[in-house]
Amino acid sequence: MKKLILLPILGLMLVYGCGKKEEIKDTKEDKFCIDKGLKAKITIEPVEKRSVSESINLTGNITYNADHVVQFNSLVEGIITKTTFSLGDYVKKGQVLAEIKSTELNSMQSESKSFQSQIAVAQRNLQSTKSMFEDGIASQKDLMQAQSELDVLKSSLENVRANLAMFSASSERSVFQIKAPTEGYIVAKNISPGMQITDGSEPLFTISDLKEIWVLVNVYTSNLKNVSENMLVDVTTPAYRGEIFKGKIKMMAKVFDADEHVLKARIVMDNQNLKLKPGMTADIIIDKSLGGEMLAAVPAKAAIFDNNRDYILIYKDDCTIETREIHPTLKNNNWIYFDKGVKEGEMVITKNHLLIHERLKN
Repeated sequence: MKKLILLPILGLMLVYGCGKKEEIKDTKEDKFCIDKGLKAKITIEPVEKRSVSESINLTGNITYNADHVVQFNSLVEGIITKTTFSLGDYVKKGQVLAEIKSTELNSMQSESKSFQSQIAVAQRNLQSTKSMFEDGIASQKDLMQAQSELDVLKSSLENVRANLAMFSASSERSVFQIKAPTEGYIVAKNISPGMQITDGSEPLFTISDLKEIWVLVNVYTSNLKNVSENMLVDVTTPAYRGEIFKGKIKMMAKVFDADEHVLKARIVMDNQNLKLKPGMTADIIIDKSLGGEMLAAVPAKAAIFDNNRDYILIYKDDCTIETREIHPTLKNNNWIYFDKGVKEGEMVITKNHLLIHERLKN
């Protein structure tokens, strides 16, 4: 009878034990790990010791590099009959951008035809003079004069043809064609159909390759002591939030801008990816070292503000990520400083960390 009672009890124990093992197994499977797809999208940076600095915030505007542009001025007068480009377009060297109807074209074409007729007459005259010279009727001087007259006419015709070619004259359309003198982007345009072009007209358009751009920075009197040439700066734009572009102040004006009452500083920046475009506004951040003790620091972008507290994600491996509450000693636009709670060399997730934080919470 005792054996019969024990059998159900043992069965229950086995079921319970199996359930516990299954529960433990499920818990392990539920542990969050960063997969390869997410790993490729995050950025992990080390905690480093840095000298404490304060951030100086300035504003500015992105413009094209005035040393790397080509401005086009028309060499003929007339009326624009057609344009084939818009502001911001990429154009190739030799591409037809506009057409000009000009009385100068009619004059040059008439002159060309006149010279051609005169050359035909001069050639016949030279041939006749050669025959007479061979017969002893004409002198050597007569022959040389006939040859000289023909050479002068040919030279004049070549000059007219060179001018027609330089102005890209189209005999079929009776217009001068304006062609791109170089390849690049149209960064300024002052031309439209129906416009009258004269000697005093502004450049019709400006082309820049935009591979290098300028950021013109507004420096107010209160910041003059903190800004100098060759300083490294961080540049951000509203178009690419969270992305930082590195640059250097290459030049500072010697006089204040009369209209804006600021001193203009120029940052020269590489722009191979063409993200930065003329006309964009920019925020410029300069870190000014305060010297003193070196403290552990993490990028300011690593901070997560949640439920009125600040956190960072400490990365140990793909399946071991610690959400650590932080109490910074100091902070500026770029860095958060600690005298305790964070150690040099620890790894911090600084990009797409909000997504991971939410996953860890859940």
